[in-house]
Amino acid sequence: MGTLYLVATPIGNLEDITLRALRVLREVRLIAAEDTRHTRILLDHYQIATPCISYHEHNKLVRRDEILAALQTGDVALVSDAGTPAIADPGQELVQVCLAAGHTVIPIPGPSAPVAALVASGMATDRFAFIGFLPRRPRERRELLREIADLTLTIICFETPHRLLEALHDIAATLGARQLAVANDLTKRFEAIVRGTAAELVEHFTQHTPRGEFTIVIAGAVPSGERKRDRRRLRATAETVSPEAIAAYLRELVAQGVSGSTAVRRTAQELRVPKNAVYDVWQDIFGT
Repeated sequence: MGTLYLVATPIGNLEDITLRALRVLREVRLIAAEDTRHTRILLDHYQIATPCISYHEHNKLVRRDEILAALQTGDVALVSDAGTPAIADPGQELVQVCLAAGHTVIPIPGPSAPVAALVASGMATDRFAFIGFLPRRPRERRELLREIADLTLTIICFETPHRLLEALHDIAATLGARQLAVANDLTKRFEAIVRGTAAELVEHFTQHTPRGEFTIVIAGAVPSGERKRDRRRLRATAETVSPEAIAAYLRELVAQGVSGSTAVRRTAQELRVPKNAVYDVWQDIFGT
């Protein structure tokens, strides 16, 4: 009985592969790849001649029996286009089928976009959840965001470039001003991680057209007990921060070219005063 190896491959930089992964890819009888053309770039780079077949969402039922047959006489490696297979791809179904057939399944750890984005995000890493790609349809996306709104752990998800702005709008409307980190093309030449609230990131990506692959890290909700303490602290702080101090902070941000909505939001956050109090001062100064 052969073994199914789940081999993590680079998410961008071809150097991000382990020596063990290279050895396994050379030694197995067959490699099942999400896209053989994409995987062939990696195999050619490291001069690996192992036969390779496609295994993806559209042919998984046909390929399943072929892979099970190959496992009767040897080992098989499963790889995705990037990162760790069986996460947000049909590899999870193959794992279940192989286990049911009595085969051993062994992970070969390595690159993972969700983990890479998480550890660089600045968010809490002790408790987190990965929810895959956000739903394509706006209503379903908003329903999912409402479901996770009260979770206090960090949330990680994927999004495509053409839906990123819509997703950020929905996150802002559903989850409010909590912090996000949006990682773009991790480990590639133009890798970038942008941090801020969803509303701030909408402004950023309106000015910089989204391209490439995106991983979004969302800070967890503040526990209800802490929210109550924060509200009491805000009320106490509002009594000690003068309108003049708020006005000075607003004017400084405007002088830096910050938009009105962002200036009000940042002033409330930095001075820890209610947003409506800042808005009242804004109205007094600018009248809009």
